[in-house]
Amino acid sequence: MRRVVVTGLGMVSPLASGVEPTWKRIIAGQSAAGRIEKFDTTDYSCQIAAEIPRANGYAGGDALIAAGEAHAAFNPDDWMEPKEQRRVDDFILFGMAAAQMAFADSGIEFKTTEERERAGVLIGSGIGG
Repeated sequence: MRRVVVTGLGMVSPLASGVEPTWKRIIAGQSAAGRIEKFDTTDYSCQIAAEIPRANGYAGGDALIAAGEAHAAFNPDDWMEPKEQRRVDDFILFGMAAAQMAFADSGIEFKTTEERERAGVLIGSGIGG
């Protein structure tokens, strides 16, 4: 039987960016649902969603910044060059950021090619496209 070890976690969620700030809000019973800010919803019957709070203040990011928790708002520039951001959908950017967070959280430093080849990654997402 092969062993599987969880070594690191990363998360981008509507509650916050990062495992610790997200968990803090889950425990506090907070909700991230609110009026959609990403586009004009006038012609839609549903105008509520749980968007990712951004460091530029959009989608609830302004509330995190005002509360002194700017680190919990997602800043895409921390994870990908602006030129690359324009080429990918948001869910790709969120996945890349969460993967980089998980790798950093793991503390793993591969020293050989064999070590790199023996590692694997499991990614889960509730969105896409």
